[in-house]
Amino acid sequence: MVELGAVELLQDISQKQRDLLRKNLLKSGLELLDDKKSILVEKIKNAIIEMIHFSDEQLKVNYSDYLSEKLDYDYTYLSNLFTEVKGITIQQFVIIHKIEKAKELILYEELNTSEIAYMLHYSSVQYFSNQFKKITGLTPSFYKKLKEKRKGNLEDM
Repeated sequence: MVELGAVELLQDISQKQRDLLRKNLLKSGLELLDDKKSILVEKIKNAIIEMIHFSDEQLKVNYSDYLSEKLDYDYTYLSNLFTEVKGITIQQFVIIHKIEKAKELILYEELNTSEIAYMLHYSSVQYFSNQFKKITGLTPSFYKKLKEKRKGNLEDM
């Protein structure tokens, strides 16, 4: 059975068949995860990415409650496991993806910085701007000006 990001084998396979499956998946840019920890970390990553990048509704609960409920594990366990396997905290992973979403919104939407900060659940525009600069090295307004400058250069051609 195949689901988004997961394949369930209906019967046991030999180690040779497993190795062949792993090799063929790698050719397609996919990875076979046997280890339960790696599988759970992938589920954490997918839940965060889905929540930030693909949810049209604003999240009404915090990330820790959302992850605990969605994955049916204690958040402390999820957090410790994620840090152990990925080398960064869940919070850092969330921030990176929120800033990626913000960059998308700046480039493709007609939203101002306040609207983006609100949409991504930042407590203030200043806090959002500080995190954006920390991750990208640029302020949101400078990033937007770069976009407009590039657009202007393309129109001049």
